[in-house]
Order: sequence, then structure tokens, then C-alpha cells
Amino acid sequence: MKKIISLALAIVMISLVITGCSGGNTNTSGGSGGNSSKGPIEIKIAAVGNDDHQYTVAANYFKEELEKLYDGELKIDIYSNGALGGEREAAEGVKLGTIQMTCVTSDGALPAWVPDTQILSIPYLFETKEEAYRLLDTVISEDLDPKFEAQGFKHLGFAELGFRHFTNNTKEIKTAADMKGLSIRVQEAPIWFALMNSLQCSGVPVAFNELYTALQQGMVDGQENPIGSIYSSKFNEVQKYLTLDGHTYAAGSMIMNLDFYNSLPQDLQEAIDEAAKISLARQREKIDEVENQYIEELKASGMIVTEPDKSTFVEATKDLYKLDEVKKLVDPALVEKVLNNK
Repeated sequence: MKKIISLALAIVMISLVITGCSGGNTNTSGGSGGNSSKGPIEIKIAAVGNDDHQYTVAANYFKEELEKLYDGELKIDIYSNGALGGEREAAEGVKLGTIQMTCVTSDGALPAWVPDTQILSIPYLFETKEEAYRLLDTVISEDLDPKFEAQGFKHLGFAELGFRHFTNNTKEIKTAADMKGLSIRVQEAPIWFALMNSLQCSGVPVAFNELYTALQQGMVDGQENPIGSIYSSKFNEVQKYLTLDGHTYAAGSMIMNLDFYNSLPQDLQEAIDEAAKISLARQREKIDEVENQYIEELKASGMIVTEPDKSTFVEATKDLYKLDEVKKLVDPALVEKVLNNK
């Protein structure tokens, strides 16, 4: 009997040793959203727009460039048409690590975590796209990137939506004074109301999906958006005048979950950085090219397109960033830093 008991105990001990050596833990993921050592590295990209949207274009270029640069096994899936939710949900998913990557409007959902992204809502901060690119990729990125990392995001760079412009159905706008008395649909934020006040017109918040009807029924005289949005939303059907004032430059932030990024091998991290840089440059060039085409088509449809005296708009809004309600949202020192580097 003693021999039988001794043999049984020996078998149990051997089993425990074998289990300990095998590691016991079956979870092989490498960080938040990380990959399994037994399969490809998965990168799920949320794109809130349709397949032709500016951010989807950026995502497709990124996938193409990363697959060129990285020699390992990757599985990159792009979920367009808001399949993983709107901008807020996409950004939250990246922060939580349930989504590895997205591109969303920098001063849209992201101020909830990085308030100073609202610097892009300051009017007439940039005079040209080239100036916007240079300052976004240097001064602004240098300031914002650490703030993104503090919130769990790896900020890979800025994509393009484009300059925002006014449209209306009442009169041609040649100077800032011509804006007086108009009712303009804007996003519901203090900066946008301050901008309208500076131009002596009324800012009216209207949900974007209700904007066409609001314009059609005359609930508001006009609205403001990038050319791509004006064209794709067919606002030319309900708006007669387009004013190319370029009051703000709309950019999108390409962001990745920071824990996921940090869990990757160094060569893949470097490939991601390089793929982002190349793809965003390609996206900016593509969107600029398409935008010029859209303007010509809007003209052909009967829309009156005007290049106003922009200096009058700049003068009317030059102190907006110093207003108390705006200073609560954007550090004026950051605005002045950008202005001093123009």
C-alpha cells in the first residue's frame, strides 16, 4: 500500500512540474489590442466616412504604405461608413484598445481628452495650405503629441479635410462687413459662436444630418464647411453663394492606441511612423486635387464662387483668441507660438 501511495504522489509531482514548465497562461496578446504570437499582427482601423471620404483615403494609403514597408505578417482591416461608430465612438475605441487606429477631426471629438486641439478652431490662423502643413507638422505636433500620449493615444500626424468656407443663399460676400445680419449654421461650441459674433452675424447650431433641410427651408441663411463636404452634401442645390474665405483649416488626427503601439517590435513601430508620414502627404495631395475639381463643378452648377478681401476677415477676428470664453478652451500662449512661427 505504501508503495502504491508513493507512486501516486510521484505521478502528481511530475504532472505539476510539467504544467509549470508549459507556462499555464494561454493569453499571448502583446498589450492593449496586441497581436498573438501564433497569428498575424492585427490592426483594425475605424473610418467614420464613406469609401471616398478624406479619412478613408488616408486609411487606405496608410495600409498600402505599411504593407510595403513591413516585411512581417500583418492583417489590416479598414471599417468605413461608420461601421465601428461615429467619431466619438472611434476615438473612445482607440483609447480603450478595442480599436487599434482611427482618423477623426482634430477639433471635433478629441478636445474631450486634448483640449488644445481646438487651436484649429481659431480663425485665420493659417494663410495657405503649405503654411498649415508646416506648422501642423512642427510647432503644433511638438506641443500636442505629448498631450495625446498622456491620454493613451499615439498621434501619428494630421490628415486633411481642408479649409472651411462660408456659403449662403442671400448675397455675395466680398468683405467681412457683408456677413452682417446673416444666420449661419455652426457647430455648437463657444469658439464658433465667438467667430460669428466677430463677423456681426448669428451662429445657429443645427445637426449636420438636418442641415440640408434647414438650408432648403430657410431656417438659416448659410453654413460653413470644407469644399469636400459642401460638394458631397449637394449644398449647391440650396445655396447660391460660396465665399472662399478659408476661416479655419480642418485637419484630422491619425491616432493609434499607445499601449498597442508600444507592444510592437521596434521595426514595426518605425514602419508605422514612416507609413503615416508618407500616406498623409499623399492624402493631402489627393484631397487638394479633388477639391479644385469640386470648385469647378460647383461653379458649373450655377453657384457664384467669390474670393473675398480676406484681410477684412482677419482684422475683424484678430483678437478672438484673447476672449475669456475662448481662453478657457485654448491656451493663448500656444496660439501666439503658432503666430510667431508663421
